[in-house]
Amino acid sequence: MEEIRWGIIGCGDVTEVKSGPAFNKLPNSKLVAVMRRDAEKAADYAKRHNVPKWYDNATALINDPEINAIYIATPPLQHEAYTLEALAAGKPVYVEKPMTLNAASAQRMIDAALKHDVKLVVAHYRRAQPMFLEVKRLLTGNSIGDVRFVGLKMLQPINPKLVAQTAQNWRMDPAISGGGLFHDLAPHQLDLMSYYFGAVQNAMGIATRQQKNTHVDDLVVGQILFKNGVVFNGTWCFSVSSSDQADICEIYGSKGKISFPMFGHKIELKHETKTQTINFEPLDHVQQPMIEQVVKYFLGQAENPCSGEEALITMEVMDAFTGNF
Repeated sequence: MEEIRWGIIGCGDVTEVKSGPAFNKLPNSKLVAVMRRDAEKAADYAKRHNVPKWYDNATALINDPEINAIYIATPPLQHEAYTLEALAAGKPVYVEKPMTLNAASAQRMIDAALKHDVKLVVAHYRRAQPMFLEVKRLLTGNSIGDVRFVGLKMLQPINPKLVAQTAQNWRMDPAISGGGLFHDLAPHQLDLMSYYFGAVQNAMGIATRQQKNTHVDDLVVGQILFKNGVVFNGTWCFSVSSSDQADICEIYGSKGKISFPMFGHKIELKHETKTQTINFEPLDHVQQPMIEQVVKYFLGQAENPCSGEEALITMEVMDAFTGNF
């Protein structure tokens, strides 16, 4: 390959700004076609974003000879089937997070990539963003000494603003999403934890549904013991008062603490008695740094920025927290 010519399956809200435009803003990358089952919406997306082709059938897009890579941005229910079909057609895949509905499904996707010897990347895109790379640099540089434990809180009211609003609220249907807003938001956080701290030794948790008019768990608490001795404690609740909402991750070390949000733009570094704030500019397209790495990987110029095997760790931890084995 000299150029990655992309086809998008599922050109919905997540692709409007977060990812879609980035495919045409990078060297050796071009968005050739988009697909959505609603033909009118697919045609409208293609027209607004100057995409040459559109489809209302995923198989037709996958088999388009002009396309040599597939981005799957559907709800999680379709991730496995479309990934398997694309891999069987010899097309490398960049699939949205969460990778799929559960760890068993993720393993089948990994097995297919190995069977067909085709590249697979999962869109845990915070790994490539400057703010989260700076956190990794601070940890690697021993800025807070030896890491002791991590505390994370994601507390949101019902229908939080940080979740994209769609005509069909598929995130609240566990058959489509895998399990509510926890399955939509927690992959960002849990992937970073394994990215920062390595292999997981043990994970356990509790999940419960406190809002009786829903079909998904809205309170999840979980603990991870990493093999390096770091302990993670996380709480996700999606039914608190608006005045109590929180988005904070705090990494405690022997000489200080690193604090940062998952949906914000600053890091607070405390070292002994000194505190420093590091600010970052919002990205125009939050996935662009990751897509740049994916393009390089597909072209054979870089390593896989997030393999299926790495994403499987997050799926296994989520399953352990929610009892979805």
